[in-house]
Amino acid sequence: MSIRYSKYLPGFVFTFDLILLNIALYAAQLLLTGSVILTNTESIFIVLANSIWVATSALSKSYYVRRPLILRDNLNKFLITLAYHLSIVFAIIYILKLNAVSQVFLFTSYVFFLVLILVFRSSLFFFLDYIRKKGYNNRQVIIIGDEDIAQRLLMSFSDHPEYGYNLLDIISEQKMMDMSESELYNNLLSKAPDEVFICYKKIDNDLLNKLIYFGETNFISIKVVSDLILDNNYAKLVNYHNVPVLQISSKSEVGLRVKLLKRGFDVGFASLVMLSGIPVFIMLYLITKASSRGPAFYRQERIGRNGRPFYIYKFRSMYINAELAGPQLSKDNDPRITKWGRVIRKTRLDELPQFWNVLKGDMSVVGPRPERQHFIEKIVEKVPDYKKLLYLKPGLTSMGQVHYGYAENVEQMCDRIHYDMQYMKNINLNSDLSIIVKTVKVMIQCKGK
Repeated sequence: MSIRYSKYLPGFVFTFDLILLNIALYAAQLLLTGSVILTNTESIFIVLANSIWVATSALSKSYYVRRPLILRDNLNKFLITLAYHLSIVFAIIYILKLNAVSQVFLFTSYVFFLVLILVFRSSLFFFLDYIRKKGYNNRQVIIIGDEDIAQRLLMSFSDHPEYGYNLLDIISEQKMMDMSESELYNNLLSKAPDEVFICYKKIDNDLLNKLIYFGETNFISIKVVSDLILDNNYAKLVNYHNVPVLQISSKSEVGLRVKLLKRGFDVGFASLVMLSGIPVFIMLYLITKASSRGPAFYRQERIGRNGRPFYIYKFRSMYINAELAGPQLSKDNDPRITKWGRVIRKTRLDELPQFWNVLKGDMSVVGPRPERQHFIEKIVEKVPDYKKLLYLKPGLTSMGQVHYGYAENVEQMCDRIHYDMQYMKNINLNSDLSIIVKTVKVMIQCKGK
């Protein structure tokens, strides 16, 4: 995919969104009535739904895919567009008294639409991420200004090829001092960059305004790079009228819309697993109950989001009274584990009752695994940053668990934390889906412990 094809991407996304809306509407009609033949009222509604979507999407520009690729930001804009769209749709249904359009039809249609968009946008982002890492669909960029800042920016581009940037030139401050303004502009125009990054510790406001005007008149995006190094901190830009301010935090901020999206996915996915898996749950319950003395289910206190304790549920895999000597981590050939327990731990089927924790809101499908207070105190002594993970809702599976596995001691728990810290930096549906797929792979390969 060449850079010249990027101009077609917004149109493609816009058209495909509209197609998916219609697929969702007709799929709901087929599911509820067994036919795609519409009444006059339903036909009018579909025309209105399409027209309103075209208008709201065009105004919000929800079809634009910006760099760097951040799926949650793209989905946030889509959800805002969908909210406006639904508000207008409901208002028109009320005003025109389209009573034949049932609430069940509306609900089913837009659930389908949301699911289809999630699949489409996730697939699109996976594709763009892949081809950019292969060197395609790159934007041509020029960096001007401070060399140290420029080198840090280049290192970021090198570490993240999915950004899709190709360097044309670096114009240092010294080079700029030897140029007149017209020579600088001619130099930029001769290389025809898509974007220019300005790296300055102290920005000449007059020069910056001239460069911004130059970029706007020549269709070149102008970006200003701060000289701050944030390490593991996080920043967002807040505009106080004409004063841009960086708000910096030591923990990542998860926006309300992302939380709602993640919670919606958790409830939908957990409900699907629990309803479709009823026969499996019954079978596991009976075998666990019959294989050794004691209850089929086991509960244990763990620490959840913001340090709140809750009870986690599992199918029992150990003999009763297995921790009379105090809290212990499981290990290979652990004598406390029953024969049947080894089977369900290898396949991680013992974790299935935690979908009830997900429905209750104690846990998410994906997030750092919850630990007991006894072990948290030991971990914090070695890795104080672990406390940052307590801002997140714990998960049934995690990046640490799929990449590292179960830990047999505190040192291994500390090693595993680094993967969860990576997850915390970039919480999005892409990474959640990837972790779920890898978890299923671990279950099939019986790599649990």
